[in-house]
Amino acid sequence: MGNQQIVQKLWNLCNVLRDDGITYHQYVTELTYLLFLKMMKETDNEGAIPEEYRWDSLINIHGLELKKHYQTLLIDLANEGNEVLQQIYTNAKTNIDEPKNLEKIVRSIEELDWYSAKEEGLGDLYEGLLEKNASETKSGAGQYFTPRVLIDEIVKLVNPQPGERCNDPAAGTFGFMIAADRHVRQQTDDYFDLGEKEAEFQKNKAFTGVELVKDTHRLALMNAMLHDIQGEITLGDTLSEVGKSMKNYDVIMTNPPFGTKQGGERPTRDDLTFATTNKQLNFLQHIYRALKPNGEARAAVILPDNVLFESGTGAKIREDLMDKCNLHTILRLPTGIFYAQGVKTNVLFFTRGTTDKNNTEDIWVYDLRTNMPKFGKRTPLNEKHFEPFVKAYESEDRASVKDDRFNVFTRDEIQKKDNSLDIGLIADESLSVYENLPEPIDSAEEAIAKLEQAVGLLNEVVTELREVENGTNNVGTTGEKSKVAETAEVTGNE
Repeated sequence: MGNQQIVQKLWNLCNVLRDDGITYHQYVTELTYLLFLKMMKETDNEGAIPEEYRWDSLINIHGLELKKHYQTLLIDLANEGNEVLQQIYTNAKTNIDEPKNLEKIVRSIEELDWYSAKEEGLGDLYEGLLEKNASETKSGAGQYFTPRVLIDEIVKLVNPQPGERCNDPAAGTFGFMIAADRHVRQQTDDYFDLGEKEAEFQKNKAFTGVELVKDTHRLALMNAMLHDIQGEITLGDTLSEVGKSMKNYDVIMTNPPFGTKQGGERPTRDDLTFATTNKQLNFLQHIYRALKPNGEARAAVILPDNVLFESGTGAKIREDLMDKCNLHTILRLPTGIFYAQGVKTNVLFFTRGTTDKNNTEDIWVYDLRTNMPKFGKRTPLNEKHFEPFVKAYESEDRASVKDDRFNVFTRDEIQKKDNSLDIGLIADESLSVYENLPEPIDSAEEAIAKLEQAVGLLNEVVTELREVENGTNNVGTTGEKSKVAETAEVTGNE
């Protein structure tokens, strides 16, 4: 049994809990509590867990006794000295009311093919669960889940290297950093090409993040642990005082939450130059300021369209970005790739300069949105859709790229448009059917002329038919077209 089948089996267990009124998101959180214990057993890492709360303690008892034991376990593990245990189980509580449902889930987890799961990777199994959760639009989980293919393409282009400090200030389930870790492992034979200190740095310090939502933070911790990443994942708000100490990163990759700060509040930190309630604009300020000013530190950030064109403070922030960084590429993403349908997003790729002025000269924009398929569950976005963009992005001479979707704009052109970055969208073919239509006035006048002609011909038809009735008209005997036929042609009738 492969991980995909295991994920489906685990997911189907959610049906057991419907009578308990449990949401998909609550179910994944509940699974995290249980899977942590099971996976610690499977990987021989139960040492930090008190013996009375290890996985086997759950499979040897039943009914109400099991439920009481499980409730006690959740409380006590949060108070253990082990930091990972505390973080996974802090404020943990069960949403399962029926003891028989809890027992069914425990038994089902125990019966899964864990040998195959370990062979394919427990981290991949868990990520599969998170992806399944995000695809359930009713769960609201899509708000923190970025499509895997998009993450992988961004990581490939940003190309994090061994020894670099990577960060996601809106970490979600830690997908960007896990993909970055995978990318570096592939370059270094799973870190075996590195020295002992360098490998230790990669596992313990290279990949960090911040997540605001407690349950999502718990999922991120579990995800990182199963991928053997021990970098710090802070529970907090990057737009608060927490974010002030986040500096000098080599790489930042992130998908900040959409919307405005709750209640229209401004961020509580005082080191952002431009005050706004727009979350994405504040995250954007944080990101380009948190990069090392060494000419090499780089970022890729997913942002909605409004960030590209919002006036006032938005224009000032974009100008500051283009001054401090080389904003070299914007990818206009297709709609339908996020689970919030209709959201229009973009990826901004930029490199922090060594100075704070005039780092952006030209911006290349790739339109992957216009005239693209309608993406969704039936037509998922895949790697092939990105191939033309990747080819253009990696070209040593971008000006030589023959692709109508790839266009360049100078800083002067952008400044004349109030620093708007809402640029580079090509002509929409779905609108081309209207391009050759005549002007409305001309169409109306032509229609009136035809109607007048038709009325005149109808009058003549009436006269002609009367003559036929009276036997005074030999219609069709001379080869001439009758008025009936002419009228049919004008009015379009047969």
